[in-house]
Amino acid sequence: MNEALLKELVPEVIGVLVRRGADFAAAEDAVQDALVESVRTEVSPRDPKGWLITVSWRKFLDAVRADTSRRRREEQAEAEPEPGPCEAVDDTLQLYFLCAHPSLTPASAVALTLRAVGGLTTRQIAAAYLVPESTMAQRISRAKKTVSGVRFEQPGDVSTVLRVLYLVFNEGYSGDVDLAAEAIRLTRQLAAITRHEEAAGLLALMLLHHARRPARTGPDGTLVPLAEQDRGLWNTRLISEGIGILQAALGRDRLGEFQAQAAVAALHADARTAEETDWVQIVEWYDELVALTDSPLARLNRAVAVGEADGPRAGLAALAGLDPALPRYTAVEAYLHERDGDPARAARLYVQAARSAPNIPERDHLTRQAARLNARLRG
Repeated sequence: MNEALLKELVPEVIGVLVRRGADFAAAEDAVQDALVESVRTEVSPRDPKGWLITVSWRKFLDAVRADTSRRRREEQAEAEPEPGPCEAVDDTLQLYFLCAHPSLTPASAVALTLRAVGGLTTRQIAAAYLVPESTMAQRISRAKKTVSGVRFEQPGDVSTVLRVLYLVFNEGYSGDVDLAAEAIRLTRQLAAITRHEEAAGLLALMLLHHARRPARTGPDGTLVPLAEQDRGLWNTRLISEGIGILQAALGRDRLGEFQAQAAVAALHADARTAEETDWVQIVEWYDELVALTDSPLARLNRAVAVGEADGPRAGLAALAGLDPALPRYTAVEAYLHERDGDPARAARLYVQAARSAPNIPERDHLTRQAARLNARLRG
């Protein structure tokens, strides 16, 4: 059976099992057991969704019968629905609300969502978080236990769901499993349902970033920095949609961090060339973002913008006070020192940054930057 197709069906099947009476943790375990059986038996059913529901429900019933409260749960199991047409209901967004329950930490909520709804393996999630697989397995297990007794009428709040969708989008945008399009689809649903200005801001941010995706890598898979991207490859339809959504959200005069980030992305998208980028306005939006979040990452990005607007030394001054252990700090420092006319120091910093790069394309890009400067110094 097509493994990718089965993973796409996982959220819907979990939703079916939950509506039939399974708690979330048991439903997720049952679906994972069914996926294992599909690999082991190499079945090819005519109705993959129906097969996955049937096998997952059977796995759930098997687990119920093995539970210490066997008698009470067997009475519930006897009410198993008769085979029939599959429900045409998409519970994916509802599952996001469940995974983003307020009783979970944001890190646990994202990990649980990536596992149960996104279809990533525990190993992939552990790699994304740079922790051992055993540590991530324990985190996910604790999260599942936390929400095991929570029903669909007890979901997390909108702000938590937005945070999870944002992080899932970022993971899908840069990871080896493409979750970006699904995150956009669900954020569209959430924005339409809630009319929340930050949901609109997040949707605009996703669309503007996704519009640049075709230009982010070269034909050989190498990372292409924003300033060097072929802007003719950008999706102008998505850019126009994202800017329109952002303008409507900003018009409500309730600024939030996703709207501020989207405003930065819109200024990049609006520039016909890298040289025409309005860095002064970008600095102003980063000032708003820092005031809203006091995020070290926002301060780091602001330092880059200051370096473009006011010169590299001003950018280096803006780095003062930030933790050098911050992700991508060293890469930013290297870039600013190169622009300030110190290629030797920049080359050393690029090498240092490459060692701690969060992914292989970025590591290779930083290594090439160091090699380019070292070649110039030798010449």
